[in-house]
Amino acid sequence: MRDDGTLDDPYAPSSPTADTEDGTSTERTTAATRLRAYARDLTGRRRAQLALATGVVCCLGLTAVVQVRNEDADAATRSGSLSSSELAQRAEQQRASRSLDRTVVPSASAAAQSAAASPADPDTSAPARKVAPVRPTDPAPVAGLDEDQMENAEAIVRTGRKMGVPRRGLVIAVATAMQESNLYNVASGVLPESQDYPHQGVGWDHDSVGLFQQRSSSGWGPVGQLMDPEFATRQFLSALEQVPGWQRMRLTDAAQAVQVSAYPEHYQQHEWRATRVVDAIVPAGR
Repeated sequence: MRDDGTLDDPYAPSSPTADTEDGTSTERTTAATRLRAYARDLTGRRRAQLALATGVVCCLGLTAVVQVRNEDADAATRSGSLSSSELAQRAEQQRASRSLDRTVVPSASAAAQSAAASPADPDTSAPARKVAPVRPTDPAPVAGLDEDQMENAEAIVRTGRKMGVPRRGLVIAVATAMQESNLYNVASGVLPESQDYPHQGVGWDHDSVGLFQQRSSSGWGPVGQLMDPEFATRQFLSALEQVPGWQRMRLTDAAQAVQVSAYPEHYQQHEWRATRVVDAIVPAGR
């Protein structure tokens, strides 16, 4: 410290110089020298710091390499200690894990749920059995008829529908059979031949047979065929369709035009019952 209380400059000259041109030149030379020395010192410090940092990085990299090599050596040591079967099993597991992104194998529970959710595939090993068509249930007897009478009425209606006869013709046919044979398939006591065929009673009105009491001698057909309800119905309805305007006639007039009975008005009393029977066999709208 100087006497005036200021700090000494470490780079100041050891002895004061006079304020002359020579003194000033000397001071300038000394200042430049100090600056160069300071710059060299600073550069040296920076180089030392850079070298130190480089050394630290190299050490860290060397440590990481040594650690990786140690891990590889440990893995190799462990692999060497495994048996060949275990190594093969591990290799197979690795291949399976790599193929998971391409093939998904459902678990047992998932497969069971899928099978329960979707119907089983049909078994094509055995031939499919033919299912017989279900026969419509016969309607119960109506209008005071019994089972035999209702079956005969069904035969009349079924035959008429096959022929394409309108509903009105079915009612006329059933009412006519109600009057002629009380809806039974009747054989004739005069024609023993007629009794050789299925029948539900025997009548004695000349040689009249069947549901409509048709006579073979009048050209209605062979006795054996007239005993068949379907054939007898075809014969009656075919004759009815030949009557001009039969659909607009009263039921009794249309039936009489075919039967030529001694009691022409008796057919009319059966119209309501015949209508109810046809409705039971073929509901309205069908």
